[in-house]
Amino acid sequence: MSLLELKGAPKPKALAAVGLELRFDSAKPGLITGYGSVFNVRDTYGDVVAPGAFTASLADWKAKGRLPAMLWQHDSEDPIGRWTEMVEDARGLRCTGELLLSVPKGAEAYEHLKAQTIGGLSIGFRTIERTWNDDTDTRTLNIVDLWEVSLVTFPACDPARIDGVKSAPATIREFEERLREELGFSHREARVIAERGFKASLGPRDEGGGLNDLTASIRAAAKAMKPAA
Repeated sequence: MSLLELKGAPKPKALAAVGLELRFDSAKPGLITGYGSVFNVRDTYGDVVAPGAFTASLADWKAKGRLPAMLWQHDSEDPIGRWTEMVEDARGLRCTGELLLSVPKGAEAYEHLKAQTIGGLSIGFRTIERTWNDDTDTRTLNIVDLWEVSLVTFPACDPARIDGVKSAPATIREFEERLREELGFSHREARVIAERGFKASLGPRDEGGGLNDLTASIRAAAKAMKPAA
């Protein structure tokens, strides 16, 4: 029986400077995107992940109606959210997920991401099929059984990083900007909607308050600005 392998760096090491792109958006606070693994890059273990290595495993997860776990530093006792989408593209394993901000570790991870004190992703998996290159002492992972993708401080594959974090707007002006840039409202429309709806977003976010009130305010304001038929 093959063992579960964890792609976290074996010890702290000097990392290349990789920018962490922060995107602030009112739509999905805590939404994160990034690459859990990057193809054809030799990591600190001497492993290279081949394109298509996750295809079979992702198909198995899809059949189950679930996705691999989102963990904090590969600790199975610290799930910090859930992955909502995982796809293989030309670069690697593209992951999108939501941090559970109501969970202490999830909130902690979110604050670290915003502060750019962490930004790595790392995979936990079982090797199904591999090949060796004795000349370069490199193992190529052709097929793996993916168990989890963790947020980590030191990813074994340095390009495997978070590249997007979404959070709620901090000011009414930020809210107006998002309404214009991402929802297509004019300056006047965005100002009216923001004035009517932004305060609702600062209230309680459960039991029908907060974001539900904000959504209703946006819809009502947008409807009021439409010319009568």
